Amino acid sequence: MSKYYGILSAPVITERSTKLIENSNLYTFKVNPKANKVEIKKAVEEIFKVEVLSVRTSNVKPKFKRTGKYEGYTKAYKKAFVEIKSGQKIDAFTV
Repeated sequence: MSKYYGILSAPVITERSTKLIENSNLYTFKVNPKANKVEIKKAVEEIFKVEVLSVRTSNVKPKFKRTGKYEGYTKAYKKAFVEIKSGQKIDAFTV
């Protein structure tokens, strides 16, 4: 069970991801960069006890940011869009 928690890092909660949840039952997670779609699907099904229909992944590249005299890049990460069966929901995303 602990290996599944190593795959999912954190939920991505933004305006866009909230709209995706409301409109198309699509949840967004930060995941381990080495994880593949099959591992992500198994992890979400085991942790949240829902049925996953599809998984889409994308690599988020680092962005250049500057605040005052400090500048640098944000961290790169892998993002997964997980579509679950209609009628089911993941309670971790409710605010």
